[in-house]
Amino acid sequence: MEYLKKSSLWALPAFLLCFFTVFSNNGVNASHKVFPELQSTSPIDVENVHRTGYHFQSPKNWINGPMYYNGVYHLFYQYNLYGSVWGNIVWAHSVSTDLINWIPLEPAIYPSKVFDKYGTWSGSATILPGNKPIILYTGIVDSNKTQVQNYAIPADLSDPFLRKWIKPDNNPLIVADVTINKTQFRDPTTAWLGQDGYWRITIGSVWENKGIALLYKSKDFMRWTKVKNLLHSANNTGNWECPDFFPVLLHGTKGLDASYNSTNIKHVLKVSLDVTRFEYYTVGTYDTKKDMYIPDNTSVDGWKGLRLDYGNYYASKSFYDPSKNRRVIWGWANESDTVDDDVRKGWAGIQTIPRKLWLDPSGKQLVQWPVEELDTLREKKVQLKHRKLNKGEMIEVKGITPAQADVEVTFSFSSLDKAEPFDPSWTDLYAQDVCAIKDSTVQGGVGPFGLLTLASEKLEEYTPVFFRVYKALNKYKVLMCSDASRSTLEIGKTMYKPSFAGYVDVDLAKNKKLSLRSLIDHSVVESFGAGGKTCITSRVYPTLAIYDNAHLFAFNNGTETIKIELNAWSMSRPKMNWSFGHSSY
Repeated sequence: MEYLKKSSLWALPAFLLCFFTVFSNNGVNASHKVFPELQSTSPIDVENVHRTGYHFQSPKNWINGPMYYNGVYHLFYQYNLYGSVWGNIVWAHSVSTDLINWIPLEPAIYPSKVFDKYGTWSGSATILPGNKPIILYTGIVDSNKTQVQNYAIPADLSDPFLRKWIKPDNNPLIVADVTINKTQFRDPTTAWLGQDGYWRITIGSVWENKGIALLYKSKDFMRWTKVKNLLHSANNTGNWECPDFFPVLLHGTKGLDASYNSTNIKHVLKVSLDVTRFEYYTVGTYDTKKDMYIPDNTSVDGWKGLRLDYGNYYASKSFYDPSKNRRVIWGWANESDTVDDDVRKGWAGIQTIPRKLWLDPSGKQLVQWPVEELDTLREKKVQLKHRKLNKGEMIEVKGITPAQADVEVTFSFSSLDKAEPFDPSWTDLYAQDVCAIKDSTVQGGVGPFGLLTLASEKLEEYTPVFFRVYKALNKYKVLMCSDASRSTLEIGKTMYKPSFAGYVDVDLAKNKKLSLRSLIDHSVVESFGAGGKTCITSRVYPTLAIYDNAHLFAFNNGTETIKIELNAWSMSRPKMNWSFGHSSY
């Protein structure tokens, strides 16, 4: 077909958010859990008390990445047209020129053909030579959830918003062969172009509890063949959802097109593990001759590996933004209350703030930081300079709106002598288990110190984000926690209130400082430790600490005196325009 004629050795990759899960493994139910009696239930009352102010979320109902094309960012996301649980899923579509202010459009893709009659699930987009976008997505063809890979193209390339999309009748493009679990075969990635002139994509799947990244290649983007080798696999990791595969520079923070290949790069493979409901990634080498990815020996596959975010964060996807030469990643934060709560309040799910992504100078891990456009929402600013916090002291941050704020703080200390010993038995525990044992109320040596976010005046409710420093064998270990266990007084519900935590890879012996940035927005706290080395997102639902009754404190519960330098801003709301309807077709 004319749209796909011609080829070249470049592409501008893009993607679509891989959001399709709902709220029990780590607060999230099994993938695509269906609530037949609730799929089209109207809300009792669309409640606003815990709605975010500057995070992206739809005005109502259930949601779960953008592509950059001709000066416009396009956000496609999984959306239930009729209810606040998973079901009736379409590809909702919003556009922006700055990743912050969004205009909603009519849905881009919805079930309408024999090859997607039972569902239009997640996928990715690639921009082909000639500046022509094409979407690959997973279609569900029957009630057994048989999954195939389809494509869609814009109906009118002259439309700057690409409102209408066509699903040609030569779909599906890829069907599972007998070696593939056809009900666990989904989420095609952005395509990359090899030096041999073949396009490649990877698709997530599982085989006998081995997570696998299948690899397919095509010369014309229409006829795809499975590569004999798997791109990568790992035993005992369960189904791999939402794979993401992209290059990163060894040095510097600039992003790269997915097809970029050179000696000055590493590759990153990210997967969403269906079993744990967390995001994991490795850093390694892509062998283009064998078409295989090999993680570095410093990267661990599976549950003990690196995570993009150690909290409520799943089904992320990255894209290359050529306008600012950066790679941006965007994830989904599910609700942590119950399905009944979601139906009652009339909405569920938010998008996290988009983050710029690059490789740490050590080469061992990624670094993430909120996109610079977010700073345009900053309003009233307050500062705390050269303030000391002794053991048991806290200071309130006044003069901003603590329920909707951006806070940057640096903690410094003169000595590590008082650091507590790291218990050897903790080596077999996850970081969040250690945080649950040693929470913000347990006095330590160097720490715990940090912020009490979304706090009530008398601290009946609060969500602490904090650090603790431990002395381990020949090194110091830094634990970062975001603890929701005291975030709400709501009782009588099976609300998910975990002590999220991750370790921070910093050398405190050289520089006895730790930085923290927290984006606080009514029911979400996104935190970035040590300049974005460790990230934790928490969803919380205070009953007292809401609106003007929310407070913010800096605290120290360690014996070592802590000095703080703090800048905080009230955050305005984006100019989102929700005047477009979602039921026009």
